[in-house]
Amino acid sequence: MQVWIIGQTGGARQMGIDFFDLLVRGGIFMIPIGLMSLLVVTFVFDRWIGLRRGKLMPSKPLKSLRTGLQLETLDPVELYSQCRGNSPFEQIVQSALLRAGRSYGEIQAAVGETVQRQVDRAYANVRWLNLGAGIAPLLGLLGTVWGLIRAFHDTTKLTAGQNRADFLAVGIYEALVTTLAGLMVAIPAAVASHYFEGRIGRIFRDIDEQIGVLVRRLGGLEGKIRTELIGQELKTRPISNSVSPAAAGSVTRIPPPVSTDRSDR
Repeated sequence: MQVWIIGQTGGARQMGIDFFDLLVRGGIFMIPIGLMSLLVVTFVFDRWIGLRRGKLMPSKPLKSLRTGLQLETLDPVELYSQCRGNSPFEQIVQSALLRAGRSYGEIQAAVGETVQRQVDRAYANVRWLNLGAGIAPLLGLLGTVWGLIRAFHDTTKLTAGQNRADFLAVGIYEALVTTLAGLMVAIPAAVASHYFEGRIGRIFRDIDEQIGVLVRRLGGLEGKIRTELIGQELKTRPISNSVSPAAAGSVTRIPPPVSTDRSDR
C-alpha cells in the first residue's frame, strides 16, 4: 500500500507502508485473527456450494412431486421411489409419505420435525460465520488494548534525550493493526452470514409451499390406506373397517413347549 502526500510547493513525497510488515507488527494476537480468517473463508466456500438450490431442492424429485400431485390418485409408493436421496427436500417428502393415511395433524407434526432438523443442518456452518463476525473484532480490540499498554509502558522507560512522542506514535499505530485486521475478517463474515441466512429462508419457504399441498393430499387418505417401510421399499396396504366373522372367531393356538426332562423316561 502506497500513500502519496502533496506539499504546497507542488512536489510529491511518497510514504510507503508495507502492509504485510504491518501485519507482522500486530503481534501475537494476529495469529488467532488469522486463524479466524481461514475459518471464515473455509465456511463461506462450504456454504456457497452446500446451499445451492439444486442441492437443497433437486429439480428431479421436485418435478416428480408436482407430477404426482397433478394426478387424480396420488401413488405414495411411486413418489417415494423418486425421492430416495438425502437432500432436505427429499427427506421431508419421505417423512410425509411414511405417514400416508394417518391424520393430518400427525403428518404435519412429523413433517414439521423433519423440517426443523433439516433447517438446523443447513444453518450448522453458517453459525461459524456468525462466530467469526462476533469474535474477530473483539480479538482485534484486545490486541489493540494490549499494544497500547505496552506502548505506554515502554515510553516510561525512555531516557530524557529520546523522543517520547515519536516512540508512542509508533506503538499506537502498531497496536491499531489488530483492530483493522479484526474488522477485515468480521465485516465479510457478517455479510456472508446474512446472505446465506436469507438463501436458506427463501429455499425452505419454497419447500414448505410444495410440501403443504402433499400433506393435505396424504391427509385425505386417512382411513383408506397405510404405508409402511419394508426394507428399503415403501409398501401400502388398504384398511378394512369391517372384520369377517371367521377372522374374528379364529384363535391362534400356541403349542406347549417340548419337555426336555430326562426323568420322564
